[in-house]
Amino acid sequence: MGRRKKEPRNVHREKIASVASELFLARGISATSMDDIARTAGYSKATLYVYFQNKEEIVSVLVLDSMKKLCAYISSALRHQKSTRDKYDLICRELVRYQEEYPFYFKITLETINIDFENRDYFPEEKETFQIGEEINEMIQTLLLSGIENGDLRRDIKIAPTAFSCWGMMAGLIHFAANKKDYIQQTMGWSKNEFLQYGFDMIYQSIVSREDKQ
Repeated sequence: MGRRKKEPRNVHREKIASVASELFLARGISATSMDDIARTAGYSKATLYVYFQNKEEIVSVLVLDSMKKLCAYISSALRHQKSTRDKYDLICRELVRYQEEYPFYFKITLETINIDFENRDYFPEEKETFQIGEEINEMIQTLLLSGIENGDLRRDIKIAPTAFSCWGMMAGLIHFAANKKDYIQQTMGWSKNEFLQYGFDMIYQSIVSREDKQ
């Protein structure tokens, strides 16, 4: 225990969060207790509470870390592609990559998130996660605006609702395909990725300009 006391606080938090992430992946978040995390990480339960208030705080740290990675994925995709369609396709692929790497946290991003940071208690990670989500939303809005300016996308679409709708449809499709991949293979003869590509194309075609379709 003496060695632990010499280590920075963030080292312990990272170790605990890493162990918790593995347990969440193996058992699910609800089925994993603080006792499980403490025992697997090699801490007493009392020591665990020195570094985290509760399991929800651990989850908030892990969600934030995964959202930072998603933001980096999408930002890189947008920087390295020129055409509107190529950027869109890469965003879709990065969302799929995010879901495959962080299935539990991807699911959490589809659920209710805290947007009231004045009238209720919250973990600092929750607010940062919200801010990163807004940054991703702004990147998608910028893509839509540039697509309209280039003549690739319809000029009558409303930017903010369209960006949020695209985010919801893409994320929902990815979540659905992950849960139904065996059914998709059996009934359609398609892989999950083939089904997703078809769905992503349908979403894109709904906002593409008529001139671009011709």
